[in-house]
Amino acid sequence: MESLARTSNLLFSLLVLLLSWPWLPTAAENVNLDFQSFSIRSLTLLGDAYLRNGSVGLTREAGVPSSGAGAVLCNVPIRFHDPATNSSASFSTRFSFSITNTDPGTSGDGLTFFLSPENQTLGAAGESLGLFNASQPSPADSSIVAVEFDTFMNAGIGDPSSNHVGLDIGGARSVQAADLAALGIDLKSGGAITAWVEFLSGEKTFSVWVSSSGDRPAAPVFSTAAFDLSVIFQEFMYVGFSASTEGSTEVHAILDWSFRTFGLPEGNLSSPAANSSSDGSPGGVIPAMPISSPERRSSHRKLSLALVIAGPVVFFCLVFSLVAWVSLMKLIRLRKRERFTPELLKGPRNISYRELSAATGGFHRSRIVGNGSFGCVYRATDPSSGMAYAVKRSSHSRQGKSEFMAELTIIARLRHKNLVQLVGWCAEKDELLLVYEFMPNGSLDKVLHETRRPSETLDWARRVRITRGVVSVLIYLHQECEQQVIHRDIKTSNIMLDAHFNARLGDFGLARLMDHDKSPDCTLTAGTMGYLAPEYVQYGKATEKTDVFSFGVVLLEICSGRRPIEKLAVDSGDMVNLVDWVWNLYSNNKLLEAADPSLKGEFDGDEMVRLLLVGLSCVNPNSGERPSMRRVLRILNGEAELLLVPRMKPLPVFSHSLPPLSLQDIVSD
Repeated sequence: MESLARTSNLLFSLLVLLLSWPWLPTAAENVNLDFQSFSIRSLTLLGDAYLRNGSVGLTREAGVPSSGAGAVLCNVPIRFHDPATNSSASFSTRFSFSITNTDPGTSGDGLTFFLSPENQTLGAAGESLGLFNASQPSPADSSIVAVEFDTFMNAGIGDPSSNHVGLDIGGARSVQAADLAALGIDLKSGGAITAWVEFLSGEKTFSVWVSSSGDRPAAPVFSTAAFDLSVIFQEFMYVGFSASTEGSTEVHAILDWSFRTFGLPEGNLSSPAANSSSDGSPGGVIPAMPISSPERRSSHRKLSLALVIAGPVVFFCLVFSLVAWVSLMKLIRLRKRERFTPELLKGPRNISYRELSAATGGFHRSRIVGNGSFGCVYRATDPSSGMAYAVKRSSHSRQGKSEFMAELTIIARLRHKNLVQLVGWCAEKDELLLVYEFMPNGSLDKVLHETRRPSETLDWARRVRITRGVVSVLIYLHQECEQQVIHRDIKTSNIMLDAHFNARLGDFGLARLMDHDKSPDCTLTAGTMGYLAPEYVQYGKATEKTDVFSFGVVLLEICSGRRPIEKLAVDSGDMVNLVDWVWNLYSNNKLLEAADPSLKGEFDGDEMVRLLLVGLSCVNPNSGERPSMRRVLRILNGEAELLLVPRMKPLPVFSHSLPPLSLQDIVSD
């Protein structure tokens, strides 16, 4: 009876699907976004960008002189061009923003609304408005379209005033601009300003309206048909906002935002009938009905007569078979599109064990690319797209399950360009699996210590960029998340390198969430010897300062090419601690001798000394003397002075408020 009930439900569902199917589009290509309040789940925050009270801040209030840049992008890529039909989307957007200048003696530089082919678009500060790369333009810059709201007059790039709006294509120099003073609009007033931007693909017109009242004016600030943006559009692009400052304290915020595309054919994009039906207006298109010839109508009558004679049972079986086949094909195609497709993800997904087993060759030993205390990491390949992923498989232990839940809970809510992105997870068949982006260049540890010529793979410029990336993501974890995240296991083997050797911090199995205004709980010590702060080993109390210590060891490791703890010689049993070794060189005025010999002197000496001193200040045995990660970034940017590093390594001073843990309580891998 239960089987019969399931069969009846299936028949009923298929019948409903048959009745509704012709009127349901198979794939809506036009999108409609509406952000009355912003959430980290739907956005990617880059640089100085942050969320506060439902709005997005792009730059921060800081002392003068100060420079910074931030960007926010919608997580989901949007189709702007269909190569099969050679049609381009029209779009319209409305957003409100505010620009507040806390120091009237300075100004600059403004914000942009932009379209970009990349989801990690963050450019230089100053006139580049946090969008373009001024010194070395990237290939993606040429496909960036932006509307700038500029508060600084830069005559070198043709700005009409320090209060203007402009259209930028591929660079910071506006191809069309208009002064807003005539409209009585002051971008730096601090009040809410609303803008409307519209591009009509059919008419090839681009128009911008600006208002300080919230009502759209009758006439646009400017409208141009001289630039056909459809020739610039990539098939998929990202939409977002950027802003920057240079020597000023301007704070840029996005208050609300709506965006939609229209004009792309719905459903089968390669269908000529669908393409001819598109009129450039919002909404879907009406499917073309088949044309019936007299011969076809005659054959239909014969078929109907045969069906009447055969009886309703045969007719129902035919309909059922047809509907079942069509429905199954649609479900299979939809499953293939959604499976492992990162562009469609709004967050980590629950992926079936069968899919992950197929993608890893049944978790074959040859697919293992890494091992850790959590378990093994396998290289997975999606059979349909050929894309590579990393699948982290836990060991079957109590600790493994707790670490699994910790990593999933924490990293699922994090978004930063220097974090390894979590794609999905699986908890089936007594297996605990996490699916990440695949990092083709592996871990910093392997590249730094196991490659034959590390200086060729990691030259000095790449090492500095990796350092800045790790600093940026630690600032995000410590100060910019809704709850502070203490990583507790920062080391070079947990810093991954993407295809461009950008740093991506991963492995949150030991991380802990903590409210910003609360003290951390005392827990068992966890982590890796050589990277642990003295007070952490003594009391098991993890704070952001223990992460700073671990980062300091990583920084010394990057500069010197040495491991945190290693033998003095191959045939020697004596061990040397990296922190002690570098501090001893500093005490004897030989700090530059700590530089990695494999670099062969090809580095900036002053920059090497600065990074080594920053590393020593971070590994100060007394946690109160260590800088915050934001202070570290300002030092690296030349915006703050180096902390005074004592010539002799200080002795650690411990608080007596907590008893030390016993040796049995200390846990390390």
